[in-house]
Amino acid sequence: MSELTQEILDRFQAGFDRAKAANVPEANAMTLATVDAEGRPAARTVLLKGYDPQGFVFYTNLGSRKGQHLANTPEAALVFWWRETEEQVLIDGSVEPVSTEEADAYFASRPRGSQIGAWASRQSTQLADRDALLAAVAETEARFEGQEVPRPEHWSGFRIKPRRVEFWYGRTYRLHERVCYTLENNQWVQTLLFP
Repeated sequence: MSELTQEILDRFQAGFDRAKAANVPEANAMTLATVDAEGRPAARTVLLKGYDPQGFVFYTNLGSRKGQHLANTPEAALVFWWRETEEQVLIDGSVEPVSTEEADAYFASRPRGSQIGAWASRQSTQLADRDALLAAVAETEARFEGQEVPRPEHWSGFRIKPRRVEFWYGRTYRLHERVCYTLENNQWVQTLLFP
C-alpha cells in the first residue's frame, strides 16, 4: 500500500493543531470501528498515539474485543470529530501490528500505573467486581516492585494503513466542505464530495 502523501499529512496536522488550539478535550481521541468474524460491527473511542506516512497508531490489549476483531478481520475505520472547530477526519484502511520495537518504546513511555494496569486487566473479559481488579493491580504492583515493568506479550499496537481519507469541514446551511483522498492503483487521488 502507498504511503500517505505530505499533503494528506499536512492537512491532518493542520486540523489537529486547530483542535488543540481550540482546547478540544483529548484531540487525539478517535472512534475506531471494527467487525467481528461474522461481520457484525462494533465501535469505541481510542487514543491516537502516533501517525506518519505509514498510517495511524493506537495501542491495546491484544485479547480485547477490538484486538480479537482486528486479528480476524484486519480492516478498520477511524473518525476524528473535533466539535469546537467543526471538523472531522474519516479514515478507512487495512490494519497491521506495530513492530516489537515500537510497542516496547511506547510502553516504556507510559506512566507506571498504566503499565501495571496493562498487566492487571484482562480487557473485555467478565469481571466479578471492582475489588477483583484492584486485587490484580495490587498483585502486579508487588510482582514488579523495585523494577521496571516490561511490556506484556498480550499488549501492543496496531497501525491503520489508509486507503481513503476524508476531511470534512462544517459550513453554514449544512453546505459542508468534503475533501476526499482515495488510493487508486497505488496513487492518491483527490476529489471533492457533495455535502
